Amino acid sequence: MLNGAVLSLLILVVAMGAAAVIAERTRRSGFIDGIWALSTGVATLALILTLSVPVERPLIVAALVAVWAVRLGRHLVTRTLKGGGADDPRYAALRREWGDAAPRKLFMFLQMQAIAGWLLAISAAAAASRPGPLGWQDLLGLAIVVAALAGEWSADRTLAAFRHDRPGEICDRGLWGWSRHPNYFFEWLFWVGLAVLGLSGFDWRTALVLVAPVSIYWLLVHVSGIPPLERHMVESRGEAFRAYQRRVPAFFPRPPRSDQADSQRDSAR
Repeated sequence: MLNGAVLSLLILVVAMGAAAVIAERTRRSGFIDGIWALSTGVATLALILTLSVPVERPLIVAALVAVWAVRLGRHLVTRTLKGGGADDPRYAALRREWGDAAPRKLFMFLQMQAIAGWLLAISAAAAASRPGPLGWQDLLGLAIVVAALAGEWSADRTLAAFRHDRPGEICDRGLWGWSRHPNYFFEWLFWVGLAVLGLSGFDWRTALVLVAPVSIYWLLVHVSGIPPLERHMVESRGEAFRAYQRRVPAFFPRPPRSDQADSQRDSAR
């Protein structure tokens, strides 16, 4: 597994280095996340291939990660190609902040993303290496993963259709009326499902299995996901997005508050 870990890290380091070059030359940073998803999938498969365990569970995990990587990578790359010359607002903000040092800092920033992808690969491989025959736990993990993939696909489809029909407005259709970032929630849920599939007792392998859902939650909710995106939305949409924030939770889905409830709460202040 050590050789596989080194190979998977090398794959991600090279891929994200290439992503930095592509983003600089095209000025379309949306390619970055697509390359990250695809390279994380390849790195995970390379690592799983080095496991010396019965093949059933590794095959399941490898198949699930492959579906995740291809779906997400294809979606992000296609969205960028269809987006014309528009840059990803998160990376555009970083470019403005970094100034003349942007190329060097972007490269280093993406190498940190390579490390994050490597941790996901190690976590998935740890889940795949759980000993014992297949059973109810594998079925439960598989069900969660399938629900997560379906939810993320549905959220992406809804948002794309809404942007086509009502460009410039804030999407609150379907899952977007229950969570401001349902795509992020289901992304996290995918790794929760893999963790469920791989958990067994309290040992170092279980600790590695939990790395993925914990790190993904932290990154999406507190670092590179929701915070910069919502800053951009507040700047570009103003009070309309603030009202959406008051009505719909940021991450974990729940029924939205009614506008009437918002008005009553505001009048009581």
